[in-house]
Amino acid sequence: MSSDGVWRVQAFPNGKGIPTLTKAFSPTPKSLIPPEGSIKVWSDFLHVQLHPRSICIIQKYNHDGEAGRLEGFGQGESLLQEPTYLEELEDRLHFYVEECDYLQGFQILCDLHDGFSGLGAKATELLQDEYAGRGILTWGLLPGPYTLGEPQKNFYRLFNTALGLVNIAAHSSLVCPLSLGGGLGLRPEPPVTFPHLRYDVTLPYHSSALLATALDTITVPYRLCSSPISMMHLADMLTFSGRKVVTAGASIPFPVAPGHSLPDTLAQFGGTIPWTPLSACGEPSGTHYFAQSVVLRGVDKTRQTSQLSPGTSPSSPLHACTSGEEVLAQYLQQLQPGVLSSSQLLLSPCRVVPPYPRFFSSRLNQQGLILDGTHNGTAVETIPVLATLCSSSLLHRALGRLAGELANLDLRRWASFLAAGVEQDDMEETIQELHNLAQCYKDGDSLIN
Repeated sequence: MSSDGVWRVQAFPNGKGIPTLTKAFSPTPKSLIPPEGSIKVWSDFLHVQLHPRSICIIQKYNHDGEAGRLEGFGQGESLLQEPTYLEELEDRLHFYVEECDYLQGFQILCDLHDGFSGLGAKATELLQDEYAGRGILTWGLLPGPYTLGEPQKNFYRLFNTALGLVNIAAHSSLVCPLSLGGGLGLRPEPPVTFPHLRYDVTLPYHSSALLATALDTITVPYRLCSSPISMMHLADMLTFSGRKVVTAGASIPFPVAPGHSLPDTLAQFGGTIPWTPLSACGEPSGTHYFAQSVVLRGVDKTRQTSQLSPGTSPSSPLHACTSGEEVLAQYLQQLQPGVLSSSQLLLSPCRVVPPYPRFFSSRLNQQGLILDGTHNGTAVETIPVLATLCSSSLLHRALGRLAGELANLDLRRWASFLAAGVEQDDMEETIQELHNLAQCYKDGDSLIN
């Protein structure tokens, strides 16, 4: 058993068979969670036993160091052209599919900025070929801030992101970039902020917690047995007219104060959107929305409507609603009239007990409600969260700018990237496909600056 708190993969003595995982520490004691600064990868704070057949290990690339890493789209794409890795993936895939009573589809989480972009694109192509008609929802993960002092990494990130978005969108029901960074292009943008969190965007431990919170909430509509929405229904609603790329947003925590109702909380936003963008596509001001799916969780039943005394006139249409579902639906209609919207309200909040990071404002109480002053009581255990998936004209600007940056580069300067399995014709085709995707989101008032 390891003493450093890291999961270890142990091979069978003969080098064959399925690897097993040993856990280095108990999942419950808080004192055994590694210090935040020492956490480097997700397995450092993983407190869930993984099934051995859920893991495929890529032996030919390194995780640490500057050499031998999975850096380019072509490298990742070529992995699933090798019989060894392809057969291993198919074996594990079939194992889980055969266990399903009802297969809605597949969720794929992959990095967009490195070689896993190509691996994810090839995996979506495999799934589309083998499981036609099933949903394939792909979440493309991007790092937070980056510096201008690392030109090769930055240009590789740009190439991989563009190739990944185009190729993954071609084979997925939808693809959604997820990032706490401010933009997809080469120009550094400030990371997103949350009013009631003190998180460090440079720590993957913090950023992954926030993105996982948003993803856990966004995917509720097709994960609940009681929900009438399937993966394909959600994708079809958001991606009509060729809009296969969507953006995400979240309010973490959703700012409910003690004694305030949901109508009170939503009214304080006025005409601004109540979520923070999480797809590195820029600020949403002036954006035209085509479709959206919104989930709000963790608002107590007694707070969902305004408890008016008999004979009291409601202060707004929201305060006149008789259910929380009606409040949320009417608010979205007021915020974006005529937009195709799906909304869902859940009582259960998001649990944020260890190993979830301790980065909450001192104004939050144990239930994640916003207090007027500093709270010195017990640590935050649950929070209300609002999260959304959107199809909007914001993608017209973001994808258009990404295509423009690629078009202005001299690809011959980056022969090392092309040598990894991507040809110049592929990049030129990607630029054209990005322009085509961007046009799908064009609105009369939208311009590419």
